[in-house]
Amino acid sequence: MRFVLFYHSLVSCWNHGNAHFLRGLVRSLTSLGHEVRVYEPVDGWSRANMLETDPSAEDDFHRAFPGFTSLEYDPDSLDLDQALDGADVVLVHEWNDPALAGRIGRRRAGGGQFLLFFHDTHHRAVSRPEEMAAFNLSAFDGVLAFGGALREVYARQGWDGRAYVWHEAADTELFRPRPELRRERDLVFVGNWGDGERNHELREFLYGPLRCQGLSARVYGVRYPEQGLLAVHRSGAQYMGWLANHRVPETFATHRMTVHVPRRLYARQLPGIPTIRVFEALACGIPLLCSPWDDIEGLFRPGQDYLSARCGRDMELKMREVLCDPDLAESMARSGLETILSRHTCGHRAVELLNICAGLGRESRAARAITATEANA
Repeated sequence: MRFVLFYHSLVSCWNHGNAHFLRGLVRSLTSLGHEVRVYEPVDGWSRANMLETDPSAEDDFHRAFPGFTSLEYDPDSLDLDQALDGADVVLVHEWNDPALAGRIGRRRAGGGQFLLFFHDTHHRAVSRPEEMAAFNLSAFDGVLAFGGALREVYARQGWDGRAYVWHEAADTELFRPRPELRRERDLVFVGNWGDGERNHELREFLYGPLRCQGLSARVYGVRYPEQGLLAVHRSGAQYMGWLANHRVPETFATHRMTVHVPRRLYARQLPGIPTIRVFEALACGIPLLCSPWDDIEGLFRPGQDYLSARCGRDMELKMREVLCDPDLAESMARSGLETILSRHTCGHRAVELLNICAGLGRESRAARAITATEANA
């Protein structure tokens, strides 16, 4: 099958976590024998910031992902006839211009012989619904929501039966344990500042415990304001700036544990949706500690795959427990990796997408292509 994907960027992960899953999906679909084309705008803000931060970052990406390419387009002159030619399945990510989504929708409504999905991996459906209202999805075949709570938002808007839970996952070709590397420091946090959406939580569950425990720690991420940098400094951690995502596995491997601090909107209004860092950390076999979040979809095994802290003091105790009990740390790492490999790889998500396509398009080119693939397997 030919998949055509419209996303903000494949090349850049600068403040753009969607690139993580996109790369894994491209790898998995390609390994299953499908053709994948990724379109990204030529003037994308993530890519521009990446190159300003590190002019060699794009070359580094191509060395890390040989054969991965995207087609850059000018939104004002994109030839959709050419872009959609021969497409069986088209995905439009929510971080696209609504005008582009509308143009593609009109092609589908005008007889386009492809299945068309809207892929939502953000909280804007509840935090800024007026922005999402700009998307005309009337001609789309379905919505792929990255969690059950977000799927319910679309179901209430009339998408019930055509909104699907499609979680992010780990690219396990890249995110895997690196036992040959020595764990040199106590803790690493890889995460951006978060637009003020978790300031209090970061102080309570990360910087405060680090300061009280006197741990050796590093913090990676971008868009930290002066107050954020000051909080990192006061905690005793080193602020390291931007870290390309393909460098994260080796970074995890040189630390004894990491922390997940979900943004407030995910913890409260869209419960049960972890960031992709949870999948990636567990895939790397690093013990994971979390500030409170409710895994209402049963994605993981709390207490086995990760430990959850009730408050800052509880986080301090759990940090010390992991550091002082090598058997506990090893058990957590082994359990988390087991859960990822059994349920949450990008390969699993590729198969889920194929199954959704088959269910929707019994008479479509997509369904016929899936049937032919299965017959030749």
